[in-house]
Amino acid sequence: MHTDPEQRQSLIQHHLRSLPRELDQPYDWTEFRRRARERSATSARRDANTRAYLAVAATLVLTVVGMAAWMRFTRSGRPPTVAGHTLAETGRPLFEGVADSAPDVDARANAAEHWLARLPSEPVVVRVGTRAAVTGLEDRIAQLDDYLSAARVARVQPAQLADVEEQRALLVRSLIEVSYAETLVAASR
Repeated sequence: MHTDPEQRQSLIQHHLRSLPRELDQPYDWTEFRRRARERSATSARRDANTRAYLAVAATLVLTVVGMAAWMRFTRSGRPPTVAGHTLAETGRPLFEGVADSAPDVDARANAAEHWLARLPSEPVVVRVGTRAAVTGLEDRIAQLDDYLSAARVARVQPAQLADVEEQRALLVRSLIEVSYAETLVAASR
């Protein structure tokens, strides 16, 4: 099995022609330098933009910190007051002039409700925990008020309602304490 050399050469030529054609020549030195300059210019623009963004961010942070420091140092040194009463430093009762004796429970309850009525309906800064406690206490007091109103319409004896009224007074006291604490926190900011 000999093959003819011409046939062999034509077979080789055929295989060489069937090979994929070579791609265009790679770019030369001038094209390489042009692309390198283009990449460095893009990188320089990106770096300049990054520096500008960092400068703006630093300015904003310094402005906020400066404002916070200014507000902190220009605040008066007086203790926070709520409706003219200070409790935190003096230790005096919130409702001066109203005794803790049993006959004056109604007077204390009225004074407490009057103080609560003078508070804003929603504080400026709301914390979910204290706001939820205040709302829950208000709802429970409203339920007891409804029950007491219905009992009075049904002419239930006042002696039978004493426990409910006492529970209502405790809830009002708790509401005052939470609202007062919330107001103190808001005043200290």
